[in-house]
Amino acid sequence: MQTIQVLKSAPIFFGLNDDQLASLASIALERSFDVDEFIFWEDGAPEWFYVIAEGRIKAIKHSTSGKDLIVNFFGPGEMFGEVAVFENKPYPASSQVVEKVSLIGFKRDDFLAFLFENPQVALKLINMLSGRLRVAQGRIRDLAGERVQQRLARTLLMLASKLGSKLPFTREEIADMAGMTTETVIRQMSNLKDRGIVSSTRGEIIIADEQKLKLLGEGPPEV
Repeated sequence: MQTIQVLKSAPIFFGLNDDQLASLASIALERSFDVDEFIFWEDGAPEWFYVIAEGRIKAIKHSTSGKDLIVNFFGPGEMFGEVAVFENKPYPASSQVVEKVSLIGFKRDDFLAFLFENPQVALKLINMLSGRLRVAQGRIRDLAGERVQQRLARTLLMLASKLGSKLPFTREEIADMAGMTTETVIRQMSNLKDRGIVSSTRGEIIIADEQKLKLLGEGPPEV
């Protein structure tokens, strides 16, 4: 793995000079995990955060009933675990490998020392986290007014942007991610299949017509 090249591809580190990148690489640790391995657990001590060089991971919330809820996916160039690290609070979700990953990890104390020497990176980090918060707030507002078909379409499009057109999920898992009942998702998926927008096999949903799905995600025109 070429650590400096991976760091250059991460938006938060874009624009750092060679000396800054070398300094950052000197405190980085390369790690690899296989499919289904956990990188850290919900409520664990926030000691490390990571940038993904290759592969994908999913963020999972655990419930007292034993049912897991997938809340996000991260792929190459993306950062995860950083919010807990900078707040110095337990990880809000577990991270599990979807595709074998190669990671670049940073220990909390080492990275905070780097930020002290490079305040422009701290400003980028604040802007990035603020952007994520705005997206989350907008998503909460959308959920209040979306029709179920629109919400399902947006959930499928979000997953496709991370994983491609073949989504390795059951209808129950999609329902959990969309905040809908399984029965509603089954009904809506049947409608999408009849219209040629999606197809499915056991444990997998395939987006056949992304453009039509995007139109559904936009919702009915305003009048």
